[in-house]
Amino acid sequence: MISYVTLSDNDLVAYLKDGDKAAFTEIYNRYKGLLYIHAYNRLRNQQEADDVVHELFTSLWTKRGELVLRTQLSGYLYQAIKNRIIDIYSHKKVESTYIVSLQQFINQSEAVTDHLVRENELTALIEKEIGALTPKMRVVFELSRKANLSHKQIAAKLELSEMTVKKHVNNALKILRSKLGLLTCLLYIGHH
Repeated sequence: MISYVTLSDNDLVAYLKDGDKAAFTEIYNRYKGLLYIHAYNRLRNQQEADDVVHELFTSLWTKRGELVLRTQLSGYLYQAIKNRIIDIYSHKKVESTYIVSLQQFINQSEAVTDHLVRENELTALIEKEIGALTPKMRVVFELSRKANLSHKQIAAKLELSEMTVKKHVNNALKILRSKLGLLTCLLYIGHH
């Protein structure tokens, strides 16, 4: 019987490629703690750090047959974690940019020439979150965003006051911001 604890990383990788679950478990036990600490130090969020480590090991197992190491296993795992963290920051930066852009568009309450391009980008990004808004808030928000109606037009169409329309739009933005988790220091990882 093989004692996986005593095997080198290279031997473990060879067993892993053959689908050996015990070798995978040993790699996991050997590196999960260090990778979590590294991820947490960058993300400052326990759930995100857990998720990124879990996704890395899931990917390592599912793609074990295609695994090609050009460096030591530890170097490969750290680079993979770093890449995943960069992806998280990039995604959040994109979300932040689009939500700020949407806020400016709604605050101006006027047609913007790139509205259709903006709408398509925003739709893909936040459609799921919009679906979770209260029905009235969602209707007001979608009339503002999709139909490009002014607060006054929406108020007339829905028989609401302009103040109520504005309140619904602002509350929707507040909810979307909280759900999309805007960060204050998006480029932190790029400088470390």
